[in-house]
Amino acid sequence: MMSKLNLRRISVVLMLLFAFALPSIAQGDKTKKKQRRPAGTPVLWSDPTDIASRNLFLGAGGKQMKPDLRRVTFVEDKKGGYSKKYRVKDASGHSWVAKIGKEAQSDTAANRLLWAVGYPTEVAYLVPTLTIHGKGTFKNVRLEARPKSIDRGDEWKWANNPFVGTPAFQGLKVMMLLINNWDIKDSNNVIFNARNRRTGTTEARYVISDLGGSLGKTGNFITRSRNKPSDFVKSEFIESVKGDIIDFNYGGKNKSLFKDITVEDARWIGRLLERLSDEQIRDAFRAANYSPADVDLLSNAMRKRIDSLNSVASPVASVP
Repeated sequence: MMSKLNLRRISVVLMLLFAFALPSIAQGDKTKKKQRRPAGTPVLWSDPTDIASRNLFLGAGGKQMKPDLRRVTFVEDKKGGYSKKYRVKDASGHSWVAKIGKEAQSDTAANRLLWAVGYPTEVAYLVPTLTIHGKGTFKNVRLEARPKSIDRGDEWKWANNPFVGTPAFQGLKVMMLLINNWDIKDSNNVIFNARNRRTGTTEARYVISDLGGSLGKTGNFITRSRNKPSDFVKSEFIESVKGDIIDFNYGGKNKSLFKDITVEDARWIGRLLERLSDEQIRDAFRAANYSPADVDLLSNAMRKRIDSLNSVASPVASVP
């Protein structure tokens, strides 16, 4: 028969186990509550019929959404990610996330290139010198808009989304290779729930929010780099074509994602990219405040990559 002492000990152990389990249960419920079904029609890409006239210096927000820089005020620290980030308000009371550091330039330029060929993006601007009252003065600050009209939903997953296998999704993967974005992870993605002003319908826009790990070289955690034009221009882009599959030079995260890119996928996105003028491509890098020398390096390297895509997509390009 069990003694009273043993019963007390068992009771204490059970109480402790229950106490430790509560936070986990609560956290599980909290996580569950955060997961929301996207509202509206899923959108990954829209045909950029005006691609030749798109302003890659101003990007998705155009002139009308530029921040009011007369006074920018610190609101709070924003946690997470590689770069230092603050939530701020501009002189007109609009909210922004200020990204400070090495990724600000590459994030801005990559943002412009994705938007140019029809992918929804953040509204972002690079400010060469910015004083944030309450924090200080910084060089090359990327300001990313937080408009009230956009409901920022959950992250979306590279391996499981409504667009897997579609030309637009394959094209997006090629775009990641084009800019040498090695930081391919779900936490960099977000779904925007927003109203389409032209059609009046609600859309769930699948956006890559963080593109900062671009414009360097891919590789392992020791050899990879970000926002390093000298590395980017020296990086090999396409290694070979075997049958219908293109083998790209990629050594970043989620490498298996890029194993099924075909010649037809390259043709699809290459035809969009080739419609960009040299001046538009230069504007994407000018928008990120690269030096004139780096604008030359990056834009020339980007044009060569675009030409490579379209060359590989030609009927005579296949290599046994």
